[in-house]
Amino acid sequence: MAILKHGALQPNDWLTVADDAALPEGKPAVVSLDRWLKERETLLGRNAPLGVRLKSDQSPMTIAEDLERIALIVLEFPKFTDGRGYSHARALRQRLGYKGELRAVGNVLRDQYLFMDRCGIDSIEIADDANVAGYLESLGEFSIWYQPAADQRPTVRALRAAKQVEPTGGSAVVRESVAASWAY
Repeated sequence: MAILKHGALQPNDWLTVADDAALPEGKPAVVSLDRWLKERETLLGRNAPLGVRLKSDQSPMTIAEDLERIALIVLEFPKFTDGRGYSHARALRQRLGYKGELRAVGNVLRDQYLFMDRCGIDSIEIADDANVAGYLESLGEFSIWYQPAADQRPTVRALRAAKQVEPTGGSAVVRESVAASWAY
């Protein structure tokens, strides 16, 4: 599987390790949430980057106290109609302040890439034969936003407000009326 991260193909340096398999010495490894919960103390003492894989029905709140020690969180999207991964990504970024990498895996469609990016997902796993150009094209399909998101892009409302008010010598002068600002 290929990794698309921040709009470019990247090597996958992470090894997903089965619950009953040994962890690779000194290499980045991803473990399941179940394994994390069972072996937490041992895994926290590890001297290599560690990732945790969450199924769509597993809450990120379970690992909230350990986020500073987790370099990668893998969010499973078992089918394209299961949107819980989006909610988990927003909770991790905005509520819990997670700064590490968020990766979407599973049934990740081209049309979802932009919205995953907006929710704070850094990378996605795609099939080796996937149309990478199509995924990259999807990132530019929309240029304005009505909803705030984890990516901090300005909303239409913020853009309109910035256009309406011009600071002058410590006071603000309204350049356009509020009614006129609704015109495109």
